Amino acid sequence: MASEVQAFDLLLAVLLLWLAWRALASADLFKAVVQYIVFGLLLALAWIRLGAPDVALAEAAIGAGLAGALLLDTLARIGRAGVRDEARPLRLTRRRAGVALAVVGLAAALVAVLLALPPAMPGLSAEAMAQLERSGVSNPVTATLLNYRAHDTLLEIGVLLLAVLGVWVLDAEPRLDQAEAPAPLHWLVRVLLPLAVVVGGYLLWVGAHAPGGAFQGGALLAAGGVLLHLARPFALGSGWLVRLAAVGGFAVFLLVGLAMLLLGGGFLHFPPGQAGTWILLIETAAMLSIALMLVVLFVGRSRGAG
Repeated sequence: MASEVQAFDLLLAVLLLWLAWRALASADLFKAVVQYIVFGLLLALAWIRLGAPDVALAEAAIGAGLAGALLLDTLARIGRAGVRDEARPLRLTRRRAGVALAVVGLAAALVAVLLALPPAMPGLSAEAMAQLERSGVSNPVTATLLNYRAHDTLLEIGVLLLAVLGVWVLDAEPRLDQAEAPAPLHWLVRVLLPLAVVVGGYLLWVGAHAPGGAFQGGALLAAGGVLLHLARPFALGSGWLVRLAAVGGFAVFLLVGLAMLLLGGGFLHFPPGQAGTWILLIETAAMLSIALMLVVLFVGRSRGAG
């Protein structure tokens, strides 16, 4: 059984390397995007094999799903002529060969360092698990993201918000002429959109004690929004309601941190008995904002919107 698992892992690693190369080297941009999407799905499987289901959920929803949809939308905006102009086969030159050798050398050095490490490394896992009961949640990943290093998570949401602000600041492009969506797509929307809402809420709730949370739930809600846009195109303006929803997750996160500071604790240092409630409040606001911001990054806004 162990040999079969090792063979599967080896096959998965080889497929990832091959798809990564094909996505970079393909002269057909559509094929390159499809290979990128498949690469993201297999990478999510690799994260599961590495015991990181939270990362796998985010990779499948954002890395493969939404990023792939953005690339396909970009190809549609470029048009066939633009795709032909941009598509160039990746030929091996001396400069590229040098870069490739440098990358291979760096990878070999990293592997050598990892193999030289002792079998047991003293880390912070013991301390993190020892404080898990005081964190307000029983999932160590959620405890790390929303309690132990909540500052980093706050900044990550801020970076996503800055990306959305960039979309609003840049001149909006005219909307593409949308063909009539096929009937099966409308059927998928009716079935999958309610399911995305239910599963997104479930991922938010279950994130306190199992893989899930605001990013995973928000990405799933955003996937439902993108699917709805593909079936029934809409434009999101930059009006006050959309802006409030976009900034809400970051604002709630920041206000909770300031409230903890005013109550005598540190910034984003939650009282042990109330930590779970504050984390749930932050994650709920963050999930809704993340979902909206990801949809905005895909849909954008048409001229005259907002």
